[in-house]
Amino acid sequence: MSWPPVSVVMPVLNEERHLAAAVEHVLAQEYPGELEVVLGVGPSSDRTREVADGLAAADPRVKVVDNPTGRTPAALNAAIGASSHDIVARIDGHAMMPSDYLRVAVETLDETGADNVGGIMAAEGTTPWEKAVAAAMTSKVGVGNARFHTGGEGGPADTVYLGVFRRSALERVGGYDEAFLRAQDWEMNHRIRTTGGTVWFQPRMRVSYRPRRNMRLLAKQYFHYGRWRRVVARQHRGTINLRYLAPPVAVAGIVAGLVGGVFLWPLWLVPAAYLALITAASVPLTRGLPAPSWPLVPAALATMHMSWGVGFITSPPGLGADSRSAQSTRA
Repeated sequence: MSWPPVSVVMPVLNEERHLAAAVEHVLAQEYPGELEVVLGVGPSSDRTREVADGLAAADPRVKVVDNPTGRTPAALNAAIGASSHDIVARIDGHAMMPSDYLRVAVETLDETGADNVGGIMAAEGTTPWEKAVAAAMTSKVGVGNARFHTGGEGGPADTVYLGVFRRSALERVGGYDEAFLRAQDWEMNHRIRTTGGTVWFQPRMRVSYRPRRNMRLLAKQYFHYGRWRRVVARQHRGTINLRYLAPPVAVAGIVAGLVGGVFLWPLWLVPAAYLALITAASVPLTRGLPAPSWPLVPAALATMHMSWGVGFITSPPGLGADSRSAQSTRA
């Protein structure tokens, strides 16, 4: 096959530690075609901009564009706008791509005719807590049946991790919706699918992901996941399913059990049953983990479930009101 040139776009904010290595992984790809890297750099509190400018000065394949808002979807749109090629790969500023990532992506685009292909968010940890979170994030009890977390056979999917796109698809849907501070990938992939395109999961595309380093940061991450997934559900009717409803239902049941148990003690069995279930579900997830990680797996699962559920329940009705889909609905 003829190998088309590829533009790799990165949203970058406070990535001084990882940016040089991430760009090096892109430029070292075993890809026969031409490559360029466009960094959408936000107003960082560290030396990220200095590192980015140094990379651009050292290699003409690297260019830097400003992202004054610091928001991920705005950075992506700015980088896409400054890129040159018909294939656009989205990579994060701390992601370490395997050497065949782009080659597999372009082969898959060619073979399937898809508009976007992506693979697995391969969570890997170094500390006992990170390893516990990685086990939770790659399990069905933790994240449901999302193949980009848990793996599985290749094929059409609702969404994928990161993504390698045809520029024509990005232009057809108008790029990322900058109102979505979270869930922007899911939301844009939904628009690609509803306009006749295909999103394809390719399990051979694995990108290492480092989980949040403590419980507080994990809770904040999943709280915002739940909050913004509710926005997607409000603006794109019919996109919610039982997997997304399970955490808020669990939160409501546990709160009702804790409060109601004061007056009717058997209701305390509801939160007790949840604890028993996630503890039992954690046992197979601890295989291969160091002993210090074992008791942390149920803690990670509970943090993910409860934070996502609370975020979903408390998502303000006006959140995301400036999005394209909300504006078209009002029109």
